[in-house]
Amino acid sequence: MLLTIFQANRLQPLNGNSSLNSVDAYWMAHALNLALKAKEQGEIPVGAVLIGADNALLGEGWNQVLQAHDPSAHAEIVALRSAANHVQNHRLLNATLYVTLEPCCMCAGALVHARIKRLVFATRDIKAGAAGSIYNLLQGHPLNHSVQIDEGHLQQECAALLSDFFREKR
Repeated sequence: MLLTIFQANRLQPLNGNSSLNSVDAYWMAHALNLALKAKEQGEIPVGAVLIGADNALLGEGWNQVLQAHDPSAHAEIVALRSAANHVQNHRLLNATLYVTLEPCCMCAGALVHARIKRLVFATRDIKAGAAGSIYNLLQGHPLNHSVQIDEGHLQQECAALLSDFFREKR
């Protein structure tokens, strides 16, 4: 049943953009390594990396919900907290977030509040995705900020990691 979550990944990219560059490839690979770290710790394997306009690392995170006893400790939130602390500002203007799984509603809301410029995610979540699969909380009226969305780099690897993780848990 869980495999159906990833069947939507065969669809065309939500924004029609499938041409990601070498910077995107580098940071998405870094996010995938963080997802592997989450898996090693028994967490759902999702990793996230936040970079600035100069392509420098601002923050990173992986799912830590179980370890932190914190339902908000998703990879994206951990990365946002790390980056905001690093730059000493809650606004992360011109930043790009790379994440291995499409953000949920909570994480999408945090991206808007932080004024993230761009989101790059690997694989869709057709049960809880809030960057276009189920909802699009990152773009459109009545938001006062819009996040550019790109998807698909390392999609197969990230989808397989999640699928294998849940299969092993059964």
